[in-house]
Amino acid sequence: MTTLDVQKTDGACGAFVRGVELQAELPDDTIAAIRAEWLKHKVLVFPEQSLDDSALARFARQFGDYGHDPFFESIPGHDHVAEICRMADETTPIFAENWHSDWSFQASPPAMTCLYGITIPPHGGNTGFINQEKALAEMPDELRQKIEGKVGLHSARMPYAPDGAFGEADKAAGRSMKIISSEEAYDIYPHPLIRQHPETGAETLFSCLGYIIGIEGMDDAEALGLLKEIMDWQSREEFQYDHRWEEGMLVMWDNRCVLHKASGGYEGYDRVLHRVTIADRAAA
Repeated sequence: MTTLDVQKTDGACGAFVRGVELQAELPDDTIAAIRAEWLKHKVLVFPEQSLDDSALARFARQFGDYGHDPFFESIPGHDHVAEICRMADETTPIFAENWHSDWSFQASPPAMTCLYGITIPPHGGNTGFINQEKALAEMPDELRQKIEGKVGLHSARMPYAPDGAFGEADKAAGRSMKIISSEEAYDIYPHPLIRQHPETGAETLFSCLGYIIGIEGMDDAEALGLLKEIMDWQSREEFQYDHRWEEGMLVMWDNRCVLHKASGGYEGYDRVLHRVTIADRAAA
């Protein structure tokens, strides 16, 4: 069995993992060990990897079935790999710069996202993460009581509808990333604001303002006020880990208990990463 060298980050979640090369198919006990560390730390970082798209897809697939990615075009020859990119001369807004959990607007959102750094600018372009379990565990009782039993209404309409942030107007503005806008984005799926992690059983917040467009049983103004209050709490610095990318670095995170967002600050440089999502096997 491969011995993993695991070192926690100095943030609220995350760990660096060394001592394993991800190019080839891994033995079952190594996959089990990685999964255990992933469930424990929520975000795992594997530096100094050398992965082509076949190896990236193969690595991710060892943790479950591929997720459904309705609003990204896949790269040629790899149906489950999407390119997250922004070119040096691009002027469109930074993609995914608001806190979110990937595809929370699905009936069964993905458990895992794997993101691999290919072209990394010399500065900027960090990815922030929020530990949703920690944010809930330390939440004031008054706020906890307000959200107990509440169900969030998730939708992709704001980013991915034809008239959304990444819709037809954004495409016309020259975004390099291949985003698909469609009427499917108007669908709504309910998920509890507080739920148990399906593998660990830990209580966690799930997703946030943006992909949540309302709360069952509340009028829009009341729901928006509560969602903003949650966001103000869960985005506090003590719940965050700010990740600095390097080329050849693979990061995998648990969408069921962390939020993430991209940041800018790399104007004049290309930034290219490749991404795969894995379905929640607990929901299968």
